[in-house]
Amino acid sequence: MTKWGNSKTDAENKLRTALKSRQRIGQANGLQSRDRVSTAVEMFLAEVSDLIEQDVLAPNTYQTYRYQYDKNLAPRVAELRLHELTTPRANDVIRAIRDEVGAATAKTCRTILSKTCSLAVTHGALTANPIREITIRATSKKKPPRALEDGEREYWFELLRQDERAVRADLVDITKFMLATGERIGETLAVTWRDLNRQTAEIDCSHQIQRVKGKGLVRRRVKSAAGDRILGLPPWAIEMLADRCLPGTSLDTPIFPDANGGFRDPHNVQKSIRNARRPIGSQRRRELGKLLRNHRRDAGLTQTQTVIKLGWRKTRISLIETGRVKVTADEATILADAYELSRTDRGALLEATELAGLQSLADEMAWVTAHAFRKTTATILEDAGQTPRQVADQLGHAQTSTTIDDYLGRRRRNPEAAKHLEDALRHVHDRDRADPPGPRL
Repeated sequence: MTKWGNSKTDAENKLRTALKSRQRIGQANGLQSRDRVSTAVEMFLAEVSDLIEQDVLAPNTYQTYRYQYDKNLAPRVAELRLHELTTPRANDVIRAIRDEVGAATAKTCRTILSKTCSLAVTHGALTANPIREITIRATSKKKPPRALEDGEREYWFELLRQDERAVRADLVDITKFMLATGERIGETLAVTWRDLNRQTAEIDCSHQIQRVKGKGLVRRRVKSAAGDRILGLPPWAIEMLADRCLPGTSLDTPIFPDANGGFRDPHNVQKSIRNARRPIGSQRRRELGKLLRNHRRDAGLTQTQTVIKLGWRKTRISLIETGRVKVTADEATILADAYELSRTDRGALLEATELAGLQSLADEMAWVTAHAFRKTTATILEDAGQTPRQVADQLGHAQTSTTIDDYLGRRRRNPEAAKHLEDALRHVHDRDRADPPGPRL
């Protein structure tokens, strides 16, 4: 190594500083500053894998880190030496990922690099963590959380009851259970009959279902002490579960099983919710889709040829022809030009487009996600006068306040929550008991 300075002493000092930065501390197989970033990341991921085996981290943590590193970080930093990963260079990488992919991905990539550099510091390969000073600012404002208001709750259940696919997917009871407890979708699908205590009207919410690559669906304990809780159920929820429990049902089977009686995949249930809020459209929308499909075929075009010709997304024509999306007047005009329609056919098409564009119930519920049910439960309890601590305990949220964390148990029972949820949602359940929604899985 060679260093230059304004004087002999200056050059010697610079040389000593450079040598010190390359000094290796620890075992013979430790990291050095001249090692590639990829080498350090692999060591970090190996530690993550070990922590998962010890049940310290969630099973999907490794897959998340591995995917984000391979896709977004490796092309940018893998071949750099550790001492070349300076704060300005790392900051440019993180900002590029934020702008090209998104703030959430950038935060994950920053975590990977930060933990990797922390590991390098412990090995003596770096004297400080260059990622520590990097902050990520989202390029757009975060959408405020939204809960289902009283009327919207009525609309949502009406939408589910009208959709045979939603009824077959058991979304009516799943939604009601999530509203009654505030549980996450993975926690809801992990609940078994053994977790239900009918005498005390309580449910043990200590497990979750996750899909782990190479292992399939795994039922494991929740990752935090705050999430390991016991919740009281409103009487209408107990009645709903009693109706579901058939004679001879094993206590170890899930309350909301799949077609084979096993645990359901949270991703599949979330997909069913998405389909319910964006179902195949009304009769007029379906008729418009068929009309456009016939015009396309008469023009001698395939769906692929049409999207290439118009420069649209690949699935847009398919969504239009199956009635899953609304067609605007401008889109109808573009399609009429592409299919070279006559004046009469063009007029009929625009008239059908206007009729099919009327607002539907599904359009009003397009924003609903599984997480909205948790927010709805929290809002009901907050409106009923529950304290933030009580609502947090219901949802399994941890707090940073030392007083609250040290003096209130994380599995503390909250009997008032069941009463408030009973008052708010009893009429929804009574309607289904009077008029069964249809066959279940």
